[in-house]
Amino acid sequence: MSTADARSAGMMPEPESVTQTIERIFGGSEPSLGVQVAQERARYAALEGVEFPKPSQTRLIAVANQKGGVGKTTTTVNIAAALALAGARILVIDMDPQGNASTALGIEHGSGMPSVYDVLEGRATIAGIKQTCPDFPTLDVVPSSIDLSGAELEVADSPNRNGLLRDAVNTFLASSPDHYDYVFIDCPPSLGLLVINSMCAVNEMLIPIQAEYYALEGLGQLINTIGLIQKHYNPTLLVSTMLVTMFDRRTLLSREVYDEVKRHYPSIVLNTTIPRTVKISEAPSFSQSVIAYDRRCLGSTAYREAALEIAKRSPQALEAIAIKRGEH
Repeated sequence: MSTADARSAGMMPEPESVTQTIERIFGGSEPSLGVQVAQERARYAALEGVEFPKPSQTRLIAVANQKGGVGKTTTTVNIAAALALAGARILVIDMDPQGNASTALGIEHGSGMPSVYDVLEGRATIAGIKQTCPDFPTLDVVPSSIDLSGAELEVADSPNRNGLLRDAVNTFLASSPDHYDYVFIDCPPSLGLLVINSMCAVNEMLIPIQAEYYALEGLGQLINTIGLIQKHYNPTLLVSTMLVTMFDRRTLLSREVYDEVKRHYPSIVLNTTIPRTVKISEAPSFSQSVIAYDRRCLGSTAYREAALEIAKRSPQALEAIAIKRGEH
């Protein structure tokens, strides 16, 4: 009798999956290292076969949190890179004088070089200073530099000081021969004029939240600030996405923070969480996003899953903006 016949007759069991084999060998209630590796490989393989839907019109998204160290810039560059990897055309505007987003995307941005500072001052246009990320041909970057730190004082007396970036972005998108699917603005960790400019230039906010309780305290302040911007400057601004970062699935604290944020904002918190991983921290030192640095690592997979969620939610986000504008 052949093996196939014996199996069909019930004399031999069906072959185990890799995960089942590892679970049988190692056992235990907590997933073993081998099981985790198998799960990560399955997640990566699933993403490779997925088509990311493109939005019907350009989505303009500011990534902000006045609390430093929550993964704001890391989220900006890796969501942008993940969407670019999937074929979307992306523009990233670095509005942080530290220029970390520019660094992570491999863009030159030394003091004195053309940057978003020159755009705000009216000396340059976005089209004139944007650079293409060396890792992704459909990802363009408007760099920042330390020179931007003086912009708040220099434009403070301008009658249009809150709309400088908005006007520059609108002019660029209207005249660009290329259609951009997404514009991401990486905001500085503050609530000053640069952040106000960023919030006035977009329709949506993406808020990264670190999986710790101090982050929850800062979130309330940020939501209040967004409310003021909506009231006085940009009534169509929408908080469309929240992403929990630096998540450690082994700790009760991380799970509690995620559950708390999800309870308060059930429709906008992504199901995907971003783990603490060495690869995510290493990538910027090589002037790369983690997507380009190690596409197969867990951090890269998590950001790609988050980007896919954002892409799939485009119809709902654009409809909510249209309702705010009175178009529905």
